[in-house]
Parts: sequence; structure tokens; C-alpha cells
Amino acid sequence: MFAVIKTGGKQYKVAADDVITIEKIAGDAGAKVTFEQVLMLSDAAGTQVGAPTLPGVVVTGEVVEQTRGAKTIHFVKRRRQNSKRKKGHRQELTVVRITALGGAAGEAKPKKAAKAKAPKAEAAEEAAA
Repeated sequence: MFAVIKTGGKQYKVAADDVITIEKIAGDAGAKVTFEQVLMLSDAAGTQVGAPTLPGVVVTGEVVEQTRGAKTIHFVKRRRQNSKRKKGHRQELTVVRITALGGAAGEAKPKKAAKAKAPKAEAAEEAAA
């Protein structure tokens, strides 16, 4: 069972109990996070592919820690011009442990139309009898 989620402009293939490093999202260690942009979900029942996302399906996780990535150096040298520039960058990252796949986005509420159709159908059957 796995899912493909989208966060931070990137896509990740995740399964239950996976630990992934993503671009920084708000939350302290132990906070619950939900990823609502689920692009694909594969389980024992089959594979569901969104167009582009699956409505009502979420992947939940727990923030393990907030960290920073390795330093990347950006160095520019223009030869014979006595010109050079050096810059560094460290990306803010969040480590997340995936806890559940394919949960509902919210509590499902019964449709009012479904309740309204049942009395009409019973009334039609009584009238026919």
C-alpha cells in the first residue's frame, strides 16, 4: 500500500511508517500534518489515480523535527575580469513520519437528497398497490 503526494512543489511516493524529508511546513515536533494533494493511492482494492488529485483522500503524518539541509555553495568567477562572487544557502526542511494513508478529508455527512428520495419511493409503491 502506497500513495503519491505533492508538497512543496515536489512529489513523494510514501507508505505507512515512512520517514521523509520535505520542504519546511509549519509545526513543532509531534504535530500532526495532513497532505490533501494525493495524486495516486494504491492498496489491496486496486489503484486510484487522480485527475489531478483524489478528492476526499488525505495522507496523515507526524512532524519528527525541523532541520536544515546541507550548505550549497554558489560560486561565480569571470575569468580575466578580477570578478568573483561566493554565496551559500541552507534549505529549511521538515522530517515527517507517515502514519496513515487514504483517510477521509472530513467526516462524511449523509446527503439530504438521499433521505428525501426514500419517502417518495415508499409513497409511490403504496400508490401503485
